[in-house]
Amino acid sequence: MGIGTIQQEQLTEVGSKIILALAYFDLFKYPLTVDEIIKYSKVPTEKRSVFISEVEKLLGQQIVFQHGPYFSLISNEQLEKRRENGAQNASALMLKAHKYSRLIHRFPFVRSVCISGSLSKGCVDEQGDIDYFIITEPERLWITRTLLIAFKKVFLLNNHKYFCVNYFIDTEHLDIPDKNIFTATELLTLLPMSGHAIYNELINKNNWAFAYLPNVTIEPKTGAEVKDTVIKKVLESALGGYLGGQLDTLLMKLTIKRWKTKFRNFNEEELDTAMRSRKYVSKHHPQHFQQVVLDRFKNNITQVEKKLNVILHG
Repeated sequence: MGIGTIQQEQLTEVGSKIILALAYFDLFKYPLTVDEIIKYSKVPTEKRSVFISEVEKLLGQQIVFQHGPYFSLISNEQLEKRRENGAQNASALMLKAHKYSRLIHRFPFVRSVCISGSLSKGCVDEQGDIDYFIITEPERLWITRTLLIAFKKVFLLNNHKYFCVNYFIDTEHLDIPDKNIFTATELLTLLPMSGHAIYNELINKNNWAFAYLPNVTIEPKTGAEVKDTVIKKVLESALGGYLGGQLDTLLMKLTIKRWKTKFRNFNEEELDTAMRSRKYVSKHHPQHFQQVVLDRFKNNITQVEKKLNVILHG
């Protein structure tokens, strides 16, 4: 990684928290500004002057490297350009994100649409796509998911770039069970595009995430909402009774059966984490991205600790 060494007694608690924040985002080659380091670390915000002093010390020790306004544990001049290009890509993609979010919200039983993934962080590479986090009416999640997947396959020719619908929950199950730094970061960086009241409830139900990122501030979202169309209302009425509930269950069972066959390389625990499927949740992460990130983060911390001859505490 090209970082220097430091004695255990020289590494302060603030310094340790700075290194941990950078170590996480270095996994994505995403250098942070000063304000972002504070935002994504556990450094108390009232210690800003101490924080600045600690960053300068780590720079002098060649543990942290500066690339324009950005900081990283990686010494790579291309990081600044990559971050700026990523911001330009994100800006262009947001136009599509607004368009498709409005479209998604008009599907039956959709109650809120949020943007997740790299776009929600404002930095997307050229091959990046738009990830959606969708909240539905209870007992109708699988109808909604099936209709959206069918639309993508038929009308978008299965193109994922603008229409990656990979995580669904319903309004009665807003508490996310995976409580870790990855999920906390994804939750607290969601961009609500519709259903602001439900998004606010989602954040309130998952206030555990602030234990990982105490400096992230979330303002309650308000504003104009996407209006439900007549077609949406008619379809919801038609599928709102007993037969709609039976259809939802059938679609869930068929999808789970197909996934168990398709992803037989996963053991039961891995399948449940990467492809969690219940009446109230559908998670489609076949690359097991969450666990990959957590494993890489743990490994990154171990490498940093060995190179610095310290134990990081955050």
